Amino acid sequence: MSHSTFAVGSLEGLAALLADHETLRRPENADVVIVPTAAAFTGITESALAIAAAFDGYDLRVEALMAGDRLALSDPYFARRISDADVVILGDGSPLHARSVWRATDVGDAIDASTTLVAIGSVATVLGDVMIDPRGGAPTTGLGYRSGAALCLAASDEQMARTRSLLAKDVALVTLGATGIVHHDDNGWRVVRGDVVVTRGQDPASL
Repeated sequence: MSHSTFAVGSLEGLAALLADHETLRRPENADVVIVPTAAAFTGITESALAIAAAFDGYDLRVEALMAGDRLALSDPYFARRISDADVVILGDGSPLHARSVWRATDVGDAIDASTTLVAIGSVATVLGDVMIDPRGGAPTTGLGYRSGAALCLAASDEQMARTRSLLAKDVALVTLGATGIVHHDDNGWRVVRGDVVVTRGQDPASL
């Protein structure tokens, strides 16, 4: 089974992706599940509502899974809903919290196995083998769901320089701006559109 994963820089990027029917292919009346785990500290309800609003006007079924910690998500219902969904949306928030909640769980396995996955903002950074710690820009271990690049959001020039200096030179760093969209299939990542910068070491690169 093939997998199609999109990382978008923000809700603005999600809106652009939804409007592009050629890029995001989905069945009629698709079943969409929102996973706002990363927003546990800032408000999963607010996160879920903001994401759901992006789907207004589309003929889709949307459900948000309102649980933000490992204990709540241990209910088998959550992993089953993610597994059954046509499209899974990962809401923005704390990538470190999302990583700790999803790692080595049935929900994490279901996210990894999703056929169509969309990660919004900083939560996209947990998907790779290498994750960029937002607290200082140092590389750390990601969840390993999608290989081929390390993803991060734009930060200060000083932090970005530090991140690039600490990454192995053969690791592609994909920096997403608010409008940036990148896509991963079973062969690797590609830039779709918007504000996306790709580097290896300190040098510009391509995917």
